[in-house]
Amino acid sequence: MSLEKMGQAAREAAYQLATVSTAQKNRALAAIADELEARSHQILAANEKDIAAGREAGLSEAMLDRLLLNPARLAGIVADVRKVISLDDPVGSEIDSRVLENGLRLSRRRVPIGVIGVIYEARPNVTIDIASLCLKTGNASILRGGRETFHSNLELVRVIQRALAASGLPEAAVQYIDNPDRALVGELLRLDRYVDMIIPRGGAGLHKMCKENSSIPVIIGGFGISHIFVDKSADLARALPLIDNAKVQRPSACNALDTLLVHEKVAPALLPQLVTLMNERKVALVATPEAMPLLAGAEQLREAGAEDFDTEWLSLTLGIKLVADVNEALAHMREHNAGHSDAILTNDLANAERFVNGAGSAAVYVNASTRFTDGGQFGLGAEVAVSTQMLHARGPMGLTELTSYKWVGLADYLSRA
Repeated sequence: MSLEKMGQAAREAAYQLATVSTAQKNRALAAIADELEARSHQILAANEKDIAAGREAGLSEAMLDRLLLNPARLAGIVADVRKVISLDDPVGSEIDSRVLENGLRLSRRRVPIGVIGVIYEARPNVTIDIASLCLKTGNASILRGGRETFHSNLELVRVIQRALAASGLPEAAVQYIDNPDRALVGELLRLDRYVDMIIPRGGAGLHKMCKENSSIPVIIGGFGISHIFVDKSADLARALPLIDNAKVQRPSACNALDTLLVHEKVAPALLPQLVTLMNERKVALVATPEAMPLLAGAEQLREAGAEDFDTEWLSLTLGIKLVADVNEALAHMREHNAGHSDAILTNDLANAERFVNGAGSAAVYVNASTRFTDGGQFGLGAEVAVSTQMLHARGPMGLTELTSYKWVGLADYLSRA
């Protein structure tokens, strides 16, 4: 496999996509959705091979859940593609415009970024999410999935490329690195002649490796400890089901709750009720010493170690700590990798505002579950990643975040004085 040739083909495809109409891009997306439905049996059969191989390799249940495709999830992927069709195409839209004193009309117009390289781990739906969003915004993409999803991804990319060819668009608009050799990841990270942006989707190790080895700009995201702070003014009866949702609704997701911070004044009332609920859900609790007596009825309980509050659990485990106020909650979050999705449960407007302003997270919630940080939930269709950096894009990256802009100047044969 020659990444140099893949890069050249992707760059040429990006040139073609930059001038394709919205209608033609939407036809290609519709063809992808139709082809996904038509080949659902082959896709699910390929995924079964990956699941079987994962079980044999000893993958955790959380990882297997991230890997799994079933008819309902595949239907959701198809629905996401069709949702992207219905969204406005940002390419060609004007961000702003003004007329200078000399008569020059200046505007900023959205344009595709170019070629996007995406390195991701066990979620096969990412293959379709990235392809559909990149196509809608006129970007070519080079994908590198994890070996856990090898068969699933190959089948999905075949579907995409068949649909592209049928729609008159270049198959090289979406390419997949199907060689599992890890050295190819390093080559992709240095393919700056052709690739304009790298998006890693996976754990902290993958992001660190990309940052340290890439000669291409890297969007950092997808990792971060998610917190909920229960303020002393919170409605505890309504807080419990929300905490349950954030932790249990899909524990393997990156926006699932990792650490619950509880105001020490309400902890004696809240935590015994929480124990009952978490026992029903088979959630293991990891707590600081001062919280341990209030959790005595927990079926799975241990004292927190040095690294536990820096752990993204991705499983049925929940860290618990008591804090004195919102400031201590924010201090804990700053120390322990809060950058993804965090929430405060409160009826105090001042504390809510303090939390929103003080949290360094890409998505901050007041009286809502952290599980809403998602492109589909935000009305973006799908997402290519959840960015937790401060530059270019933050939170779920949808269509707008896959564009840059160019300055356009219009005049009547104007010369500079």
